[in-house]
Amino acid sequence: MNDTSAPDLILENAKITTLDRAKPEATSLVVKNGRIVGVDDAGEYQRGPDTKVIDLQGRRVIPGLNDSHMHIIRGGLSYNLELRWDGVPSLADGLRMLKEQAQRTPPGQWVRVIGGWSEFQFAERRMPTLDEINAVSPETPVFVLHLYCRGMLNKAALRACGYTKDTPNPPAGEIQRDGNGNPTGLLIARPNAGILYATVGKQPKLPPEQQMNSSRHFMRELNRLGLTSLVDAGGGSQIYPDDYAIIEELHKRGEMTVRMAYNIFTQKPKQEKEDFLRCMKLTGPGKGDDFYRCNGAGEMLVYSAADFEDFLEPRPDLPSNLEKDLKEVVSLLAANKWPFRIHATYDESISRILNVFEDVNREIPFKGTNWFFDHCETISDRSLERVKALGGGIAIQDRMAFQGEYFLDRYGSKAAERTPPVRRMLDLGIPVGAGTDATRVASYNPWLSLYWLVTGKTVGGTALYSEANRLSREEALMLYTKGSSWFSGESGKKGGIVIGQLADVTALTEDYMSVAEEKIKGIESVLTIVGGKIVYAVQEFQDLDPAPLPVLPDWSPIKVYGGYGAPLDIRKAARAGVPMPQHQHNAECHHHGCVHAGHQLLAGIEVARNRYAEFWGLGCDCFAF
Repeated sequence: MNDTSAPDLILENAKITTLDRAKPEATSLVVKNGRIVGVDDAGEYQRGPDTKVIDLQGRRVIPGLNDSHMHIIRGGLSYNLELRWDGVPSLADGLRMLKEQAQRTPPGQWVRVIGGWSEFQFAERRMPTLDEINAVSPETPVFVLHLYCRGMLNKAALRACGYTKDTPNPPAGEIQRDGNGNPTGLLIARPNAGILYATVGKQPKLPPEQQMNSSRHFMRELNRLGLTSLVDAGGGSQIYPDDYAIIEELHKRGEMTVRMAYNIFTQKPKQEKEDFLRCMKLTGPGKGDDFYRCNGAGEMLVYSAADFEDFLEPRPDLPSNLEKDLKEVVSLLAANKWPFRIHATYDESISRILNVFEDVNREIPFKGTNWFFDHCETISDRSLERVKALGGGIAIQDRMAFQGEYFLDRYGSKAAERTPPVRRMLDLGIPVGAGTDATRVASYNPWLSLYWLVTGKTVGGTALYSEANRLSREEALMLYTKGSSWFSGESGKKGGIVIGQLADVTALTEDYMSVAEEKIKGIESVLTIVGGKIVYAVQEFQDLDPAPLPVLPDWSPIKVYGGYGAPLDIRKAARAGVPMPQHQHNAECHHHGCVHAGHQLLAGIEVARNRYAEFWGLGCDCFAF
C-alpha cells in the first residue's frame, strides 16, 4: 500500500489527461488533504470508511481550468441582476427574454444585458434596434451593453439616467442624438468606454447579503463550465479594498468554490502612484492563501497607457505623457517587488510601453518580479523578442472571437491572421496563459476560448487564422491550465494532474480530446472538484452535488434563465412560472399533425440538457422558447 492512512477521495474508471509528460494518460487518481497523492495507482491504497470512491464511467477528466484574465470580483456583485445573452442563438430569443424579464422586474430596478455576446452569434447576424428594445419594455429601464463599443438605453432608462437634450457629451463618449438634438438611446464609446462605465454605475446595486449570493452563483456557474481557478484583473470603478469586501467575507466563511488571485487596478487619473502607495499599506503580493490572494498591480497601471480595444473605431493615439507617468509607477512597483500586468492591444502602444520597461529595468532589475502584458492582439515579432528578453509573459484572451469580424473589416485578413500571434509566442518560449477578459467584452465560457484557439474561428463561425497560428487541443488546454498558473506565481502548484499538486479537476460532458471541433464550445462539466471537494455535480453524479443555493433577489434573471445558453433551459423557466407560448396551428401541422409541437418541445428539452453544444434550430418558430 502507498500510504498508511486512507485517502479522502478516489476517482477511478476515467480517461484522465494529466498534462504530465512523464505520464500523460491515466485511469484513476487519489486525493488526500486537498492534494493529489496518487495517479493511476488507486488499487494500491487502503480505503477507509470515510474514503469517497467515484466511478467516472469512462468520462474524460482534465485539470481544472484556470482563466488568467477575468473580472469575477466585479462581475460577481451584479451577476444575479444580469440577463445573459451569452450563447443565445437568435436575437428573437434575446428580445423575448428582455420582454419576459421586464414584466418580472419590480419598479425602480433595471433589465440589464452587460456584454459577453456578439451579434454574429445570432441567426439574424445583427444588433437589436432601439425601436425593438423600446417595444419589448416601454416602462422598465433597459440597458444593453455591446462589448466596450456601444450601449443601448430604452426611453425609460434615458429618463432614469437623466440624459436629455441638454446633457453634454462627456469627455469619454458620445450620446447619439436625433435631428432635434434629443438622445436616441445609443451611447458610443468614443474615444474610450468611459460613458459605458458611467452608465453601468448609475444602475441600482444589490445589498451586501444579495451580493454574496450573487457572487456564489457566479462561482457555481464557472464550476459548471469546469473552471476552478482564475486571476482577477481588477477593473474600472473597482476600488480596493471597498469593492473586495464581499469576496473577502465569502473567503472567511469558506464559501468560495473558485480560487482567485487578484490584481489591483489604479482608480484616479494623475493619482496612480498615490493609489498604489495606499494599496501597498493594505496588502501585498502573496498575501492570502491558495483560495484567495493578492497577485500584484494592474491591469491598468496608468490611464495615459490605456489603449481600449474597439475595432469599430480607429486605433487610439496615446498621449505624450505616457512615458513619464508609466515610469513613475513601474519604478515604484519594481522597487517593492510587486508583480504587475498591463493592458495593451496594439503594437504601437506595446513598443512605447516596452521602452519604459527597459528603461526601468536598467535602474531596478525586474528579475524575480513577474510582469506581463494582457491582450497583445497586434504585437510584432520585434516586440515579442523584447518581452522575452525582459522575462515577461503574455495573457491572451478570446476577444477576437467576439470582434474578429470588425477587425477584418478595418484591417483585412492578412493582419487578422496573427491576432494575437500565439504560435510565435510559444516558439520564443514566452509564458502564455489563456483566458476570456469576461464578463463584458467576451463571455466567461472557457470552452469558447478553447474552441477559438483550436479552430481559429469567431463565435459567428468566421475563420480568422491559418493552421500556422492555431493550436492542438492539448496545447490549448495547457495554456488554460499549466500556462495560466505562471500568471499567479503558482507554477507547479496547480495545472496538472500530478502528485503533490492541488486536487482541482473536472470531468466533462464530452471528450474534449476527440469530440468534433464544433462541439468543443458546447462542453460542460458533470463533476467539478476543487481541493478534493465536490463543488458541482450533475447527470449520473447528481447525488454528489452540494445543497442548492437560493437565488436572491426572487426576481433575478438567473432564477429563470441561468447563465450561458440561458433561453434554452425550458424546464427552469417553467418551474419559475414564466408562461410558455401556446402552439399555433400552421401549414406545417397539415404535414406533421400537432405532434409537430411535441417534437419541438422534446428537442428543446434535449438541448436544455447540454444547452449550447451546437447552433440549434427547430425548423419553425411556432413553439419557440
